[in-house]
Amino acid sequence: MHPAPTTPAHAPAGWPLHDPNRRGFASDNYSGTHPEVLAALAAANEGHVTSYGGDPYTARLQSEMERLFGGGVQAYPVFNGTGANVLSLQALLPRWGAVVCARTAHINVDENGAPERVGGMKLLSVTADDGKLTPELIDREAWGWGDEHRAQPLAVSITQTTELGTRYSVDEIRSVTEHAHALGMAVHMDGARLANAAAGLGLPVRAFTRDAGIDILSFGGTKNGMLFGECVVALDPGAAPGLEFLRKMNMQLASKMRFVSAQFLALLEDDLWLRSAAHSNAMAARLRAAVEGLDGVELTQETESNGVFAILPEGVADRLRERFAFYDWDAARREVRWMCSFDTREADVDAFAAALREELTR
Repeated sequence: MHPAPTTPAHAPAGWPLHDPNRRGFASDNYSGTHPEVLAALAAANEGHVTSYGGDPYTARLQSEMERLFGGGVQAYPVFNGTGANVLSLQALLPRWGAVVCARTAHINVDENGAPERVGGMKLLSVTADDGKLTPELIDREAWGWGDEHRAQPLAVSITQTTELGTRYSVDEIRSVTEHAHALGMAVHMDGARLANAAAGLGLPVRAFTRDAGIDILSFGGTKNGMLFGECVVALDPGAAPGLEFLRKMNMQLASKMRFVSAQFLALLEDDLWLRSAAHSNAMAARLRAAVEGLDGVELTQETESNGVFAILPEGVADRLRERFAFYDWDAARREVRWMCSFDTREADVDAFAAALREELTR
């Protein structure tokens, strides 16, 4: 499915600086760029075009987003996921606004306080064992309106698929958005792995975003084969005013925006984004099937996207990491996370599972 890596003839002497045959399960950010995306970048590279989004690639991307989500949406390419999330939430909130999110949410755990430090908002996190919010969980922090001593809960942020590899159904998303809207709160979706959700659900992406009541979306690309770049999509532009100004203020306005937009076009125009995500999902399912039932392995979450979460016996993870890269999720209880990517091969999964079985018997 994916060609073997080659070193270009014009590469500097001594390159590559890494072993291109080494594979791991640490993150879908560890993988390189999909060859079709690299080809799109090369094709977009010739000649001069207008900067700051006044280029034909960004115009085409706007049309592609309208094809996916319907007329009236607005697309804003940005550099990275943290920038997309901060920008989206800033657009939804006044300065005194707060966001209800899961305690495991990327905005709460992995963004180094950027929503609060850069975005100027308060995060109100709640414990969700499977990473998914519900109306009942939202209500734990959705209170205190009018109290000048409390940041006002005016937005909800959910992640699809979640940081725990689980996936919201359409009905689950709609229950969140209807409840939040009834309370006067807007809803943001962190879609860093949106493609994995679309591939897993087998539904048009609009069905579980705009049609389910999501107001603004961080559309991920980097974890699905892009070199860099994400896209903020205002599904209800009226709920998120000022995005063009906030993007510049947040240092997320690319001067050579064609190179972000061209990558998204490569993913979207022939459904490469769905094919790549379906492949990474399938590799995670293969990995789960290979390790499920092994003595000492306790799977901790449903495998509904491209990640597998498991608890291992003492010492096994450290020994296994001598051969394959992966991260602890909760070191205190020996829980690890294994992530698959668009370029994960069946042979990679089988070799990893064999190495795990070997370590379990030592």
